[in-house]
Amino acid sequence: MTTPLRLLVVDDHTLFRRGLIALLSQYDRVMVVGEAADAGEAQRRATELQPDLILLDNHLPGVRGVDALPGLREASPCSRVLMLTVSEDSEDLAAALRGGAQGYVLKTIDSDALLAAIMRCVAGESVVSPELTGKLVQALRSASPGVGGGAPAAPHPIDALSPREREITSQIARGASNKEIARALDIAETTVKIHVQHILRKLGLSSRVQAAVFASEHGLK
Repeated sequence: MTTPLRLLVVDDHTLFRRGLIALLSQYDRVMVVGEAADAGEAQRRATELQPDLILLDNHLPGVRGVDALPGLREASPCSRVLMLTVSEDSEDLAAALRGGAQGYVLKTIDSDALLAAIMRCVAGESVVSPELTGKLVQALRSASPGVGGGAPAAPHPIDALSPREREITSQIARGASNKEIARALDIAETTVKIHVQHILRKLGLSSRVQAAVFASEHGLK
């Protein structure tokens, strides 16, 4: 049997934290090895436990989750971090991803989707709640240099994408999963996965989130 993924749960609300731990305990694929209620305790526990993944709330007492990211990554360099929060603020989202979080999902997520997000994060994928994709694009755009001042940005190799790859990139920008894209385009999900790999390679990108930003910036929506 595959060794379960080791998780550290960080949330200052005791009832939510304990409920989340109880929920995750139903899955054989994950095991909660520790919990913390604030950033300082989280850093100490991360140093001690070296978990595979840290589930991190943003609204913590004293130091916000996004501000705790550098310390957590230093304490446990190999741990992935998945933000699990109520905050839909685009700046929090962008700050979390820039700070090294592997993903950002809302607490409204259902249990199976959360497990899927955990598995994807540990596998190295970037995960963002679909309803936040537009906010992420907006936040990253606002952080970019203004139009009309400096030199134009270097063009991206958009012409390297085939018509089908452009369709799929457009679907990614809308937050669609591989399964949803396959259904929309009437192709196999494995075919979508192959196309996504080709798209990321051609564009020099490393995640679906970056592909969504690229698509928005180049009108593939």
